Amino acid sequence: MILLVRGDREYLRAPGEELQTDLGVLTVPEDVSPGQRLETHLGEEFVVREPRGPDLFEHFERTGAPMMPRDIGLVVGFTGLAAGDRVLDAGTGTGVLAAYLGRIDADVVTYEQDPDFADVARENMRLAGVSDTVDVRTGDVLEHLDGLGEFDVLTLDTEDAPDVIRHAPDLLVSGGFAVVYSPFVEGSRAAVEAAKDVGLTDVTTHETIQREMQFDDRGSRPDTRGVGHTGFLTVARWE
Repeated sequence: MILLVRGDREYLRAPGEELQTDLGVLTVPEDVSPGQRLETHLGEEFVVREPRGPDLFEHFERTGAPMMPRDIGLVVGFTGLAAGDRVLDAGTGTGVLAAYLGRIDADVVTYEQDPDFADVARENMRLAGVSDTVDVRTGDVLEHLDGLGEFDVLTLDTEDAPDVIRHAPDLLVSGGFAVVYSPFVEGSRAAVEAAKDVGLTDVTTHETIQREMQFDDRGSRPDTRGVGHTGFLTVARWE
């Protein structure tokens, strides 16, 4: 898949597919490459771009509110997650987190309870090119813990995350991390209590807030449109 970009317009297409817009029609060549410039039959130009994580985030089919790229960056930063790490993810949803982790070559097993959502996530993994490294499974992770083995990182975005955290000592390698994403602080508190109850250490919770800056002739200041809150991340570590 490639992106056809013109200004603030972006269209995701595969080689051989056709793009039809008010700017004209073009067929993507089979040998298309990033940086190439293609013209519609009206002479309007589009630049070819290889999709990366943020682009895929915008073009995935969504089944709910996905985790934001800034939250994913914190997950990677707090855990040091790297290529070859084994990740157990629960609450796949759209699959944005799983896809990002797959694109850094982590080996991800992710559980989604809703069969329809799981099908959408599998298609999104195909779109992201990570079907070989991300295994989307249908079901409640709590019912499938036996025989999963050990993981370097747990990433949980589910209401029953505290219940999964109670199994962390059996799921994590020594020094492994558990990360819980919650839109509400009550969920974070429950995760913190569960983590401490089973002996996880270095337990911290962080609110993720990000504001863009505005620069104009009057001066510079943070954007006043909202406070940029997305959720809370609780991070804990096994001994």
